[in-house]
Amino acid sequence: MTDTSGYTPPKVWTWQKESGGAFANINRPIAGPTHEKDLPVGKHPLQLYSLATPNGVKVTVMLEELLAAGHDGAEYDAWLINIREGEQFGSGFVGVNPNSKIPAMVDRSTATPTRVFESGSILLYLAEKFGAFVPKEHAARTECMNWLFWQMGSAPYLGGGFGHFYAYAPMKIEYCIDRFTMEVKRQLDVLDRQLANHAHVGGEDYTIADMAIWAWYGQLVLGRLYSAAEFLDVASYTHVMRWAKEIDARPAVKRGRMVNRTFGEPETQLHERHDASDFETKTQDRIGGR
Repeated sequence: MTDTSGYTPPKVWTWQKESGGAFANINRPIAGPTHEKDLPVGKHPLQLYSLATPNGVKVTVMLEELLAAGHDGAEYDAWLINIREGEQFGSGFVGVNPNSKIPAMVDRSTATPTRVFESGSILLYLAEKFGAFVPKEHAARTECMNWLFWQMGSAPYLGGGFGHFYAYAPMKIEYCIDRFTMEVKRQLDVLDRQLANHAHVGGEDYTIADMAIWAWYGQLVLGRLYSAAEFLDVASYTHVMRWAKEIDARPAVKRGRMVNRTFGEPETQLHERHDASDFETKTQDRIGGR
């Protein structure tokens, strides 16, 4: 295709805040805090600071699965971080995650509070802390890690690439949409071929690899990301669809999706979570807000 943008990159790039896009007001090319703000601390050893984006959902699903499996030590406080308001640039949050991205977690049960950031790192930390949802046998554990890190490396093409240019960019650019659509469909084919012969992505057992991948690719094929299911012809990935629906039906997954959620129907939103009873008493429909 012909490039009609007329754009020639300068010799030295400078930040143009007026470049537009859905997140232009919070995107910036520098790190560090923009303002002083301490993080709240609740009653549980695990303190989660997050939002129900796919990366946030990975961790709340894991915590709810741990609790469902009987690991009482996985009780947690989940505090909402509104990224559209720039709360991830507060000094307290930057102190936990210098990369200013959700989710971030502090484990206060250790002698010195332990900060954990990057969703994959949090999943692995919790799996090792509680001895759950990661295989113990070496070969099976390695396969689980293969797929966990596959997700960490692949999802930026889905979110920052396809999702940005298909749903959020201020203009539709055919080259960009085609480029990232091709890659997302290749990734879905990778998953579909794996799931054709296995119940879960790492083998027969449900693990943190499934939680990580489902939060992005499972929700994508279920029509929850970017309104792009038809565009991507997700129904053709029959094995991914089977797996996504099975995981979606798990009670802990249903609860995990609700935590730190600020969109959708009020009954699906639990802005903060401090106790298991909050799912019954503090969703937005019950407290009269949106």
